[in-house]
Amino acid sequence: MTEATHDEAHGTLGPRLNRLRAGVLGANDGIVSTAGLVVGVAGATDDRGALLTAGLAGLLAGSMSMAAGEYVSVSTQRDSEKAALATERRELRERPEAELEELTELLERRGLSREVAREAAEQLTERDALRAHARVELGIDPDDLTNPWHAAWASFVSFTVGALLPLLAIVLPPSVLRLPVTVVSVLASLFVTGWVSARLGSAGARQAILRNVAGGALAMGVTYLAGLLLGASGT
Repeated sequence: MTEATHDEAHGTLGPRLNRLRAGVLGANDGIVSTAGLVVGVAGATDDRGALLTAGLAGLLAGSMSMAAGEYVSVSTQRDSEKAALATERRELRERPEAELEELTELLERRGLSREVAREAAEQLTERDALRAHARVELGIDPDDLTNPWHAAWASFVSFTVGALLPLLAIVLPPSVLRLPVTVVSVLASLFVTGWVSARLGSAGARQAILRNVAGGALAMGVTYLAGLLLGASGT
């Protein structure tokens, strides 16, 4: 009984952490891509209107792209989950004894003795056979299938929130402070998202932060240099 409760807690917490981690990474993408865009434009011109136009275009394009990509990806995953459940439902109807034996063997692999695994499999089957096989065999919660619309909106919002920071940092300060304010704020935000993503993934924070900050700094450095060269050439 303790083992079942332990698995249930992890099954509930895992998807929430995954969604939260995806939101952090979406915001991180918004920060890096928009920062690279506006810093690149800043290398070519200090016109506030041009910077605002470029930043808004990057924000909208990036958020819509993220939302559309997430919708397609999660829709495919949901279709796969529904197909797997349909197959399992048919197998339970056509060969219940074989499915009971399969569930018993799966529980045995989790460390239960043959007798306990058989008794547990029988009880789970009597209660809800499809739910038992979906969770133990497929790793799917039939009551909580992935929702493509939720995923799309989450990606849209997280990217937009992340992209707003470099956009506001580049257009609000006076022209002489735009670049340093943007670079500092972006690197600080990447420090935070790197730390949060590492904590959510139970990974080492130092390496995650260094990768995050270094990647953002490199993106801004490359695009700024490109903007300088294009601005100098009059392109």
